Amino acid sequence: MLIKSYSKINLMLKVNSKHRNGLHEIQSLYCWINLFDKIKINKIKKKEDKIIFKGPFTKQIKKKNNSVINLLKNLRKLGLISSYYSVKITKNIPVFSGLGGGTSNAAFLLKYLLKGKTNKNLLIKLEKIIGSDLKLFFKKQGFQKDLKTIINLKINQRLYFLLIKPKIKCSTKEVYSKVNKFSRREKFNKNTIKSSKEFIEYLSKNRNDLQFIVEKKYPIINRILTDISNENGCYFSRMTGSGSVCYGLFSNQLLAKKAIVKLKKEYPKFWISLAKTV
Repeated sequence: MLIKSYSKINLMLKVNSKHRNGLHEIQSLYCWINLFDKIKINKIKKKEDKIIFKGPFTKQIKKKNNSVINLLKNLRKLGLISSYYSVKITKNIPVFSGLGGGTSNAAFLLKYLLKGKTNKNLLIKLEKIIGSDLKLFFKKQGFQKDLKTIINLKINQRLYFLLIKPKIKCSTKEVYSKVNKFSRREKFNKNTIKSSKEFIEYLSKNRNDLQFIVEKKYPIINRILTDISNENGCYFSRMTGSGSVCYGLFSNQLLAKKAIVKLKKEYPKFWISLAKTV
């Protein structure tokens, strides 16, 4: 069985507060993009899972402690599966990028293994093991109202992106540890956004609260974002999640492709890609 494990982009991200358990309360508008890992899964007779990672982004993946291994182990502990599996994952999503690759792998395997029959209580249990962004991979486009609630967007927006990942390893834990200011909670009403123009205008007025922290440590992030935003057809540029992928939202695919040609000359050693919403 071949499974497409899609990545996601945070279109805006606000950090509202910090809980006593160390987790931060956040709000985010996000969407899946057509950059995906390929997962092949088959049952095996052995009493141990066989997990193999392939592709250009495997060096930094922990072979004995990762989202896929942890998911399978805990599903068996909960009595939700009993079999063991051979899982081969071709990693096309950069690691430490803010695109949610590892969590995505777990989420799409979860949906496959349980045939889509997941519930809120199960997700809460697994989020403590896999990651708090697990629920983002159950709705293609949504507003994360808080750590527990995702609001599905009324209209799926068609968006085009240019993505650049510098050779920077951003630690999510480290980035959040440096948050010392909090944003007011957003009162998002999906019914007020009735067109792509209104949606983009709304996004343009927002930001990623984590971006300044990463820019301060890695000035190259600011330079990349400035260069992207100066390209013809770019509405705005931003960092996704805790980084380090920088992206530009473009008015159409053609202008995004033209920008890629130019920026590949400027940043020949960086990973650069075109993407669109799923």
